[in-house]
Amino acid sequence: MQAKLNAGLGEALADAVVVPVLTLGSAEEGVDLARALLAGGLSMIEVTLRTKAAIEAIRRIGREVPEARVGAGTVLTPEQAAEAMAAGARFIVAPGMTPRLVAAAETWPVPFLPGAVTASEALALADLGYTVLKFFPAGPAGGPAYLKALAAPLAGIRFCPTGGIDAGNAGEYLALANVVAVGGSWVAPKKTVAERDWAKITSLARSASQLKPGGA
Repeated sequence: MQAKLNAGLGEALADAVVVPVLTLGSAEEGVDLARALLAGGLSMIEVTLRTKAAIEAIRRIGREVPEARVGAGTVLTPEQAAEAMAAGARFIVAPGMTPRLVAAAETWPVPFLPGAVTASEALALADLGYTVLKFFPAGPAGGPAYLKALAAPLAGIRFCPTGGIDAGNAGEYLALANVVAVGGSWVAPKKTVAERDWAKITSLARSASQLKPGGA
């Protein structure tokens, strides 16, 4: 197994515990959300590249809410990663992995969190030096029971599960020794964001920030 390429990101995730995963309608919305989440104690934010506003949102959050550590998610190609990093993304997240992404990531100035679901995918990435991985989609893929089953044979590999995680089951994931943090959108519900109820977002973030890893 090669050197741990993203061990530093693992430490940041362990400190964050909960990473809001945001799909934004506008850059302004992103800035307001980042401020509300930060006020509630969540400082590590993933902006998914699923909307046209994502890149500008990353740029503005980095400029206007510098205390937040903003990264880019749903990165599918090296070109998308380059654009996100140019906008100020401080980490890159992919739902899976491709040879092109892994090769390009070796030159990136920011850490990379590739995705894995199967034991083979996790082993392949660990062999390349990635010992902290995204587990997506966590719920449909088997949830906490699946991750618990991977813990013994894949000792030394840790996961940040996303997909189907909410306030009701986040603690179950975090209780696992091989889960370093969880990601989710439950701290920024679409209806609440549409209503611009930032106080509610801060309240949800504050509750999420009280979650602690149980397996650590």
